[in-house]
Amino acid sequence: KPEPGNQERFFAVKSYPKPCSTLETLPNPDESLSINSNCPLPIARSKRIIAQERGGETREFELIIPEQSNPASLDETTPPSDQNLSQPQSGSELDSEVTAPTITFDTNEQLDILELTSDRQEYDQTRQVITAVGNVTLRFQDALLEADRLQVNLPTRIVVADGNVALTRGNQVLEGERFEYYFVQDTGVVFKARGEFVRASSDSGPPPPTQPVSRRIINSQPLTGISNPGAFAIEFGARVIPNAETGTSTTTIESPEIEGTINRFRYEADRVEFDGLEGVATNVRITNDPFSPPELEWRTRNARFRRISPEVDEVVAKNPRLVFDQGFSLPTFRERFVIDRRERQPSLLDFGYDDDDRGGVFIQRGFKIVETPSVRFSLTPQFFLQKAILGDNDEDENNDAEGGGVIDPANFGLLVDLDATLGSRTTLVGSAALTSLDPEDLENETRGSLRLRQTIGNTYPHRLTLEASYRDRLFNGSLGFQTVQSSIGGIFESPTIPLGKTGLTIRYQAGVQRINANTDRVDLLPLPPRDNNRINLTRYQGSATLTWTQPLWQGKILPATAEEGMRYTPAPLLPNIQLNSSITGVASAYSNGDSQEFLRGNIGLTGQFGHFSKPFLDYTGFNISYSQVALGNTSPFLFDRVADTRILNAGITQQLYGPFRVGFQTSLNLDTNQEISTDFFLEYSRRSYNILLRYNPVQQRGLVGLRINDFNWTGATEPFDTFSNSWEDD
Repeated sequence: KPEPGNQERFFAVKSYPKPCSTLETLPNPDESLSINSNCPLPIARSKRIIAQERGGETREFELIIPEQSNPASLDETTPPSDQNLSQPQSGSELDSEVTAPTITFDTNEQLDILELTSDRQEYDQTRQVITAVGNVTLRFQDALLEADRLQVNLPTRIVVADGNVALTRGNQVLEGERFEYYFVQDTGVVFKARGEFVRASSDSGPPPPTQPVSRRIINSQPLTGISNPGAFAIEFGARVIPNAETGTSTTTIESPEIEGTINRFRYEADRVEFDGLEGVATNVRITNDPFSPPELEWRTRNARFRRISPEVDEVVAKNPRLVFDQGFSLPTFRERFVIDRRERQPSLLDFGYDDDDRGGVFIQRGFKIVETPSVRFSLTPQFFLQKAILGDNDEDENNDAEGGGVIDPANFGLLVDLDATLGSRTTLVGSAALTSLDPEDLENETRGSLRLRQTIGNTYPHRLTLEASYRDRLFNGSLGFQTVQSSIGGIFESPTIPLGKTGLTIRYQAGVQRINANTDRVDLLPLPPRDNNRINLTRYQGSATLTWTQPLWQGKILPATAEEGMRYTPAPLLPNIQLNSSITGVASAYSNGDSQEFLRGNIGLTGQFGHFSKPFLDYTGFNISYSQVALGNTSPFLFDRVADTRILNAGITQQLYGPFRVGFQTSLNLDTNQEISTDFFLEYSRRSYNILLRYNPVQQRGLVGLRINDFNWTGATEPFDTFSNSWEDD
């Protein structure tokens, strides 16, 4: 609103809030996804445009319209992109042609200023259109819009940008060939869109700048600074457990282990419509790969993106697929995804197989009981489907009757998980697994642990852990798996501390625990008859490890490019050989007067040759080490007794052809010539993902793992390439 006597005039445009509705399910598969037009936006009530031609005069336009006016549609008001430029109008002509309607506003309203800068600008008085050409930049709110040519239609509040268009908001980037934007309502459409997405809570990169950085500067820089800060990994395991008493064995499918996350993606789409925090895209491709063509993609014909909360985004897609190496594709089946930066979204039902504790096939469903930024508590009920139908022992002819039926509490189980942050340095972590809800079975059908961790110190932070566990299962070399019935106590641990410039490092810990576990010492057991071979003792233990690593040879590293250093790996490999040695001393005292003391020395070589860049025999990795124990007394328990005094460890990994590598890792007791553990594996290794098959015949355990790598980079990435001819054929 001009002050009295001010000769400037402004055209007024008023914005409107809109009611909101939420999306719960996909629309009819035969219908196209469209923007939900009922979503409120926290926009300002007025906007001012400051337009400046580089080296020229500055003009101001304030946009406000009366309350009763209705905003025009995008299709009706988009200014033509091929309008011929005329000579710029003078300031006096602008003032005489445009008048300000009489409107009153709240003087406390926030004014969002839009700054328009370009090489050339002109104003069409008749159509009331500002046209800017040449290195155009438009700054508004927390965003920066760049283009070769841009038009602002004042009456219709439409911005149309053409040529090398880029919209940057914080660390999120959206680029395209043409951009139509209704800036008062924060809605628009981008054609031939591409961009990057960085998770707001990610630690994978620097925080976004206060003002968005020009995309022209970034796109003029080559792709550099590629690093691999982590990965999303999921592993599925199975093991066979022999039963010495019956001479049989049982197979257990272990729950999948999931860790890590992907923090940075880039994407392309034919068209992206957006409305505030919601967007719809067609023919979408998303990848974690900084190079093109991408090795791993997520594709869908249509996808809706919606911000549910600052920590949660929703993606609803049609027939989404994972595409590997521009060829093989795998349907994901699931069409709705929730990107939760706190914890992954569980599926509706999970199936598993556990022939040991759960009687075979079982189903489960997780429920988040408490979920706040500091506390996460979940319950996962389980139903042992096969056990309920066939009974607990399929060799028993009368098993159907003994299964107990669906309502038998022995056919139900429960998983409990707790993760609480009690302070900046204090955490509480707990878990429990009940494989029967029958009160009579709880003692032998429950496993669990609870740990309170406190970090102490700054330069070299130590950790104090108070812990309690029940029926913990541990692997102890040639003695195999051992069960610790119960344990309660505390452990004080150090980090790895360098000792000056000597190349030596040290770690140490001390603890005290009250333990109930198995023993083979008859003198410590009560006279028969007895229910088990467990004893209760308090253990006092201290240990320290001194480590020294000496490089012996080092080759040259290849550049971090798709054709050289990162052809089959997420980071270039450094050929090298190094000597590793360590000394570990452990002293344990038990409340019955027994003790166990030992000193373990270890020496070994590790190395790798080649760069894993050429298609054939370009990588060989190896390790070999020997350890010997000087042993004093031995532990009364089996789970921590030193039974292997001379051990040879060896392993090798060899590239066969392309991304395929094979190898093994083994440990051998030289006193008894007994295998302690041996792993054989086959690996399909790519830059952006990795598939691993592993089998251990000694532990009778198999594993299938998928790793999807996370990347950071600076500079401009290349377009994906041409879309496939038929999305249905993927």
